[in-house]
Amino acid sequence: MTPQKRLLDLIFALLLIVLLGPVLLGLVIWLLIREGRPVFYVAERMKGVDRPFLLWKLRTMTAVDADAGVSGGDKAARITPTGAWLRARRLDEFPQLWNILKGDLSFVGPRPPLREYVERFPEIYGPVLRSRPGVTGLASIVYHRHEAALLARCATPAQTDAVYSRICVPAKARLDLIYQRHQSICYDFDLVFQTIGNLLRRGG
Repeated sequence: MTPQKRLLDLIFALLLIVLLGPVLLGLVIWLLIREGRPVFYVAERMKGVDRPFLLWKLRTMTAVDADAGVSGGDKAARITPTGAWLRARRLDEFPQLWNILKGDLSFVGPRPPLREYVERFPEIYGPVLRSRPGVTGLASIVYHRHEAALLARCATPAQTDAVYSRICVPAKARLDLIYQRHQSICYDFDLVFQTIGNLLRRGG
């Protein structure tokens, strides 16, 4: 990550925290009333082949003692009505501003993967994670809806894992590497504006 990209991450993260802090506080209170505790979902993700960190989100699923793997159709019943509303607008990702301030994430980059997939596919994630993971990115914009449709058809954790590892992991990696080759401040702004446009259309 270049110093300029890191500086812009810090400036915009601080600005959004000031502007959207009351919104986040309101969402936290709303979730606490509607769903109870815990309000936050904190899970390990990877920002390098051997560099884990804790990713913060607002909780959108019923809490369980042990949770593993990516979310597919096998977990759909656990998504709460409040969580579905948050996910559709990506409001559950507000707390990741904290991850950006800490340097775990950038605004734009590959989505941070689970440890199990990094360990299984180091030849894929080694090159991908040379870019700092991001809240949004080329793969998120281009592939998210297709990935969601594929995983929604999976009825068991084994099916979800098979589809994700065989189809989604390499497809997203190809897009992440395209982003890596063309990364620039202007390209990052373009991807952020595309993300905002998609959210506005989805909200409408």
